[in-house]
Amino acid sequence: MAKEQAKKKLKGRWNLYEKSGDKLTRKNKSCPKCGQGTFMAKHSNRWNCGHCKYTEFLGK
Repeated sequence: MAKEQAKKKLKGRWNLYEKSGDKLTRKNKSCPKCGQGTFMAKHSNRWNCGHCKYTEFLGK
């Protein structure tokens, strides 16, 4: 039973990190207003912070 639980895929915040060796690196950008604890969501034409609503538009 313990082996089945170990195979579960982690959900939530762990999708925002990538493990390489012993280090964790962030996949998304951090918000410049909120600091490093808040991630920005990547949309097709912009980066958006869900906490403070800061938005960066992507150029063509």
